[in-house]
Amino acid sequence: MAGEERMTFGRRHATLGGIASIIAAPLMAPLPAAAQAGDEQAVARAVEALTRAMLDPDRAKLEPLCADALSYGHSAGKVENKAEFIANLLAKTAAFRTINLSAQTITLSGNEAIVRHVLSGETETQGKVTPVHIGVLQVWQRQGSDWRLLARQAFRI
Repeated sequence: MAGEERMTFGRRHATLGGIASIIAAPLMAPLPAAAQAGDEQAVARAVEALTRAMLDPDRAKLEPLCADALSYGHSAGKVENKAEFIANLLAKTAAFRTINLSAQTITLSGNEAIVRHVLSGETETQGKVTPVHIGVLQVWQRQGSDWRLLARQAFRI
């Protein structure tokens, strides 16, 4: 009989624990989803800030958005590091006149985020306006509380 009581108690304990986990699971599930949604929004804000900084280049705005190890690939194959990317934007040798992003997706993986979008707009080089319509893959990395662009590759579509 004592063995049955222990066994019954064990079953009750297991049953109560199981019921508690079933009840608690829906209450706990939104937390990771909410955190993920918050991170996705933070990445989206960083993408938007970079877009604004590319339209109106300012070193003070560009520096904190770019990782020191930045690899910035253009659709024509040219690849720049952080210093080159910022210097070329500031020199306005091929300045963006407009940038419109569409079909954007953000996928989180730990402290990295993969962003894909279509970039349409116009650049101006020596007074000549050229339409731009490219696909873009960006890799953002969380560094402290900030998201920084680690890699970018554009491709023709």
